[in-house]
Amino acid sequence: MEKKNIDWANIGFSYQQTDKRYVSNYKNGAWDEGALIEDDTITISECAGVLQYAQTIFEGLKAYTTEKGQIVIFRPDLNAERLEDSARRIEMPVFPKERFVDAVVKTIEANEAYVPPYGSGATLYVRPYMFGSSPVIGVKPADEYQFRVFTTPVGPYFKGGAKPITIKVSDFDRAAPHGTGHIKAGLNYAMSLHAIVTAHEEGFDENMYLDAGTRTKVEETGGANFLFVTKDNKIVTPKSGSILPSITRRSLMTVAKDYLGLEVEEREVLFDEVKDFAECGLCGTAAVISPVGKINDHGKEICFPSGMDEMGPITKKLYDTLTGIQMGRIEAPEGWIKVIK
Repeated sequence: MEKKNIDWANIGFSYQQTDKRYVSNYKNGAWDEGALIEDDTITISECAGVLQYAQTIFEGLKAYTTEKGQIVIFRPDLNAERLEDSARRIEMPVFPKERFVDAVVKTIEANEAYVPPYGSGATLYVRPYMFGSSPVIGVKPADEYQFRVFTTPVGPYFKGGAKPITIKVSDFDRAAPHGTGHIKAGLNYAMSLHAIVTAHEEGFDENMYLDAGTRTKVEETGGANFLFVTKDNKIVTPKSGSILPSITRRSLMTVAKDYLGLEVEEREVLFDEVKDFAECGLCGTAAVISPVGKINDHGKEICFPSGMDEMGPITKKLYDTLTGIQMGRIEAPEGWIKVIK
């Protein structure tokens, strides 16, 4: 299929409508067969559960063109499992894992012309999501739901290289200890909007959220997990019941251990420890790893030895290895790469 005439290097990280999207509706206790449609608009009741009580969940993954010219996606089974967990937590019907992967594949196939070519730095972002569509006025779950998948081509997250960012310790809490921080619900991201706008107004790129219970432990940012490197090259990531289990972070831990031979540790990380780490990064689908050069704690700066000019050496190895796996330059662990075409 001939590619769309798009300036792949300059499209940015924003929404661009593609030809097809997948839709399946849940009604009378069952999901329908689902179908690919052209209409990108949604018509729902003004009293829909998603509008009144934020009953919505989502996932995010990417389709890549590999060095061999194949179109692939990365670990979609984990996205499917995480959406299942999210659905159960906020009383939504589970969209089955096998159907989730099939819907993602069909949507990518239908928008193949929008998958950027290898070497462009761009990818096709895939957004599966689900929401309560039937009217709800009392505080309770909706009776009907819609599951959808759309795609949009996005440019390279880092233009001109991944420069380290500066973040601040937030005065706001991202998630409560027994709340919904561990699932990918829209309401979690709404909670973070004021905090991120405030951080940007103050000249920072992101927030570091501490645990809401004691405000002594590192949690995550509004949309990414933390990864730290100790001075003796051990990889450490925070552990908490209110952290979203990032697929990128879990994959990087496997890469660190099995490909780079590094010691890895997932544990509670006290904020007091952060000043002693050699490197810091934020893990997520969009950028894989965003290097952090500096953390501002209410005027007191923590500057990592890796500096503000480029990724630290261990972070760079992790980034290069995982992106090499995703792009087909490095052999992937079994089951990590699903070939679309």
